[in-house]
Amino acid sequence: MRTRGKLFVISAPSGCGKTTLVRRLIDDKPDLVRSVSVTTRLPRPGEKDGVDYHFTSKKKFLALAKKGAFLESEENFGHLYGTPRRFIEANLENGSNVVLNIDVKGAIKVRRAYPGDSVLIFVLPPSMAALKRRLKSRKSDSPAAIEKRLKIARKELSFRARYDHKVINDTLADAHRRLKEIVKKETAV
Repeated sequence: MRTRGKLFVISAPSGCGKTTLVRRLIDDKPDLVRSVSVTTRLPRPGEKDGVDYHFTSKKKFLALAKKGAFLESEENFGHLYGTPRRFIEANLENGSNVVLNIDVKGAIKVRRAYPGDSVLIFVLPPSMAALKRRLKSRKSDSPAAIEKRLKIARKELSFRARYDHKVINDTLADAHRRLKEIVKKETAV
């Protein structure tokens, strides 16, 4: 009899490195399936439709949401994001472990929907000063946008107590190692 899979929900404030950590985790653990979110934002340079996100219009997104196609959906920085419900359920039923890279509000919704199947992991910056440096070094946001992201980060950090595990991304290598240890421990159960 095949065991039901688990949902590994990874959240972090913008600039904490969660996307990089998720990519590395998937590269190291090919048995993990990455959920590809649907979004209304435009692709960033190098992003590919169906690989990084499923890019769609706001009209199509809202139609999908109305049909119940999303396990969770949220608005962030003026764009809509959603986790495809059918994809998640099919993989869990198949016994696959799925990684979701979503915000804290979405993570809480996933926990409510799948309390026994979800493992919530929060990636923290080493400090707010370090987070500010990282956001500035990306050179993709204006100073006002960076301040807005930092304000949202402070709010998101208040949710960390609701997570099963916390990983401080002080160095990418250490955070990656810790993330792999958590997944190994949680899948051994």
